[in-house]
Amino acid sequence: MAKTEDLFKKVIAHAKEYGFIFPSSEIYDGLSAVYDYGQNGVELKKNIREYWWKAMVQMNENIVGIDAAIFMHPTTWKASGHVDAFNDPLIDNKDSKKRYRADVLVEDYVAKLDDKIEKEIAKAQKRFGEAFDREQFVTTNPKVLEYKQRGEEILHRLGKSLEKEDLADVKALIEELEIADPETGSRNWTDVKQFNLMFGTKIGASADATMDLYLRPETAQGIFVNFLNVQKSGRMKIPFGIAQTGKAFRNEIVARQFIFRMREFEQMEMQFFVRPGEELKWFEFWKDLRLRWHKALGLGDQKYRYHDHEKLAHYANAATDIEFEMPFGFKEVEGIHSRTDFDLKRHEEFSGKKQQYFDPELGESYVPYVVETSIGVDRMFLSLVCGSFEEEALEGGEKRTVLRLPAALAPVKLAILPLVRKDGLDDKAKAIYDELKFDFNCQLDEKDSIGKRYRRQDAIGTPFCVTIDHQTMEDDTVTLRHRDSMQQERIAIRDLAQVLSEATSLKSLLRKI
Repeated sequence: MAKTEDLFKKVIAHAKEYGFIFPSSEIYDGLSAVYDYGQNGVELKKNIREYWWKAMVQMNENIVGIDAAIFMHPTTWKASGHVDAFNDPLIDNKDSKKRYRADVLVEDYVAKLDDKIEKEIAKAQKRFGEAFDREQFVTTNPKVLEYKQRGEEILHRLGKSLEKEDLADVKALIEELEIADPETGSRNWTDVKQFNLMFGTKIGASADATMDLYLRPETAQGIFVNFLNVQKSGRMKIPFGIAQTGKAFRNEIVARQFIFRMREFEQMEMQFFVRPGEELKWFEFWKDLRLRWHKALGLGDQKYRYHDHEKLAHYANAATDIEFEMPFGFKEVEGIHSRTDFDLKRHEEFSGKKQQYFDPELGESYVPYVVETSIGVDRMFLSLVCGSFEEEALEGGEKRTVLRLPAALAPVKLAILPLVRKDGLDDKAKAIYDELKFDFNCQLDEKDSIGKRYRRQDAIGTPFCVTIDHQTMEDDTVTLRHRDSMQQERIAIRDLAQVLSEATSLKSLLRKI
């Protein structure tokens, strides 16, 4: 555990040192759980967003995008259920004065049972070697079966208690499991309370003529209220999807673990409208496709897993999370939900306007069912940085820190390094930069020794560096260095654009999905 905690601390420090993420308004001591993206972070975030958008909208002829406003009529949130039911169970520790989500405390307890299962598997694998059958072991080993059953029973009880809003039983469960404050070890808990997650504000020209508004807690409702607009203007036929990226805001009880849980965050969501009765077929389709999207990044298939929900939201008939192995355990990065027809029916009820689709093949009108895929951009960002961060030992006792980001997502695609800033090498480097900058995000790096510059580019994940030396002036060739292998090759300047295009294009990722 200590090793993974150390890794996470290193990732956080690295993110700030190399211009990925800064605490918001840091000169004023910052604002809890709010962060700014720096010069490299904003490029990586943009590339993540573009990868998602192309995979979702550009690669699917029946999916289109919108950009709905953050401010929406307050009745929107009444219809969606957020005003009355958008709550999380809150619990305080009387000794430490720390506040926690009660359900997360229980889920973390179950996660420790999962860790015990993995330890049992690791011991057995070491004992049996190549003859080890993981599937057989997890389905027959008494200890593993005991841990699994225990975890399932706990989550089932938690789900039932939350569904019935039996907060007293949630506290009882925490006490029965002897769950302690993670920081102090205290088990002196308050009662569990409900905590509303929405931020409120007002709009109006004067104090006596204002309307209550909310900062949207999710982007999905902007899609639902535009369902008919998009369907009619785009002449869309079922099944079809509407995609959107944008900011959302939640007054989180506990905002910890760096950018994993923030009060201001960004989502990438797609709502897929289908015929009633076909929603579970499409749920499985998107569940599979979205996992392939993640695995195409090359961070390691073993780092991903599905987590089927025991406790379903009131509007859902199926829900699965795609989890990624962060330094602090497997955590959700994307959710796939079958939302039934709840949202459109509620908006139909509250607006008084029909939210129906006329199906020419069936010759009837109906309220479509919806399958949702929703991914947190910030969590995706964190998973990429954590998954690609590596401290590598080199010959001679040296070390380098490298971000092995997929080349297509790297903030900088090429660093251009004149060996010295004289003899025309700096002018030649600038000429190469000016030619390539139209197609690639390049960086002209002239300061420090060539070795230090290589290390600096490795640290921000730049996949390629080119060195301009005196031979360049003679034959128009440069030394191309590959980040991952550190191998170097001589290449003609005229070929640089083609090499970069093939290696850093999003096409290389999209073809893997």
